[in-house]
Amino acid sequence: MVLAYFLRYGITWYGPAGESFLAFTPLLLGALGLWTVIFSWTKLDGFRRGWHLPAILSQLFLAVCFLIMVLLAGAYLARDFVSRLTLAYFGFLLFVGFVMIRYFVHAILGSKYVIGAVRRVVIVGNGPVAREMASKIERHPEMLCQVVGFLCSADTSFDSRMPGVAGAATTVRTLGVIDLLRDERVDEVIITLSRPGLPEVMNLATRCRREGIGVSVVPHPYELYLSKPELLDIGGLPVVRLHEANGNFANAAWKLGLDVTLGFVLLLLSLPIIAIGALAMIRKQGGLFCRELRCGQFGKLFWMCRLNSDRDCKALPSYELVLQQLSITELPQLWNVLRGEMSLVGPRPESPERVKHYSDWQRQRLNVKPGMTGLAQVYGLRQQHSSEEKARFDLQYMLHPSPFLDISLLLQTVWTLVGRLLRLRGLSTPNTEEAESTTDNLLEGTLPSAHSTQSSAD
Repeated sequence: MVLAYFLRYGITWYGPAGESFLAFTPLLLGALGLWTVIFSWTKLDGFRRGWHLPAILSQLFLAVCFLIMVLLAGAYLARDFVSRLTLAYFGFLLFVGFVMIRYFVHAILGSKYVIGAVRRVVIVGNGPVAREMASKIERHPEMLCQVVGFLCSADTSFDSRMPGVAGAATTVRTLGVIDLLRDERVDEVIITLSRPGLPEVMNLATRCRREGIGVSVVPHPYELYLSKPELLDIGGLPVVRLHEANGNFANAAWKLGLDVTLGFVLLLLSLPIIAIGALAMIRKQGGLFCRELRCGQFGKLFWMCRLNSDRDCKALPSYELVLQQLSITELPQLWNVLRGEMSLVGPRPESPERVKHYSDWQRQRLNVKPGMTGLAQVYGLRQQHSSEEKARFDLQYMLHPSPFLDISLLLQTVWTLVGRLLRLRGLSTPNTEEAESTTDNLLEGTLPSAHSTQSSAD
């Protein structure tokens, strides 16, 4: 606030009408109290859902904008006509400062100065939960953990999609496991097996505790970890209470209002872009637009609109590749939003053929309206990824719904499209698959597909 004051009035104690900097003290105290509430409500520490720069920037931007709007409204109602330019400087400096603080903390957590506090972790398991746990630890530097290896039975094949080099795997006898962990200075083992109660696993956990090695267990079946867990202690018996994702918020007033209002505005703004994209398809057989059958909320079928560009074709002209990479082909779906068949933010709609193969927990995606963008999309998951991978993100979104999150995801989508635009130089028709993987490499390195990929909505 002091720096904003000096930027507005120069290096002086007295600003407009002979008033000193003290005139801004009430606003400064109000900002401090309001930011405390916003920070707690929206969880703006930058690490809660993993270090992801677009999410951090969009959330801080929205929070600072809300803070400045409230300060302006409060000053107006109190008839305290402070300089709006000073508050604009204040908001800009706050945003830059908050980003720098998070980057500074992130740099410290990854520096040599905290290397002694980092716990060396071995993950017991060789399945999707083990891979997921490794990726989560990598994206959460505040945990101060480092995965140094994986431990699995010799009769199971080593999953080549696990982080690290498969060729580095070594064989050790059961009695020598503890010696190996001790030699590698392991501080904790995390058990991700589907049957953690097996005698050999329990024996391993007991021997680890005797050696002072911490033991953690991921609850199974692993589909449960997409619920909100609450640990209860009933007479010394630990019980994990699960709060399942539900779609009650899908028909909430704020959700419908955001879709109608913002969807109408976005449709008006995108009409020229859609028109240019349609003109590019004028020689296309089958017309400028096409319809694809998709499953909506509760599995209800609807026709999804898009520009007539085949996303599965490997020999497209460069202009169609550009339209697909920038998702211009999907803009006509704003009409589906206004019709109430889709939402701006939500799980991407998939074909009835693909939905038939959903597991019970994947079918929870159908409890809400499908969206034009979602949490999975801003993390780089598109049609080449399996429904299983995208369902993890979609169900996490359903567990934490809010207008703040929806608007933040829309801003992150803009960030994603800008990133694709900057990488369009590398696009070429013969290397469509390579360009696709280059464009959407945000999580492919840490979340490789656990299932065969299928074509789906982009």
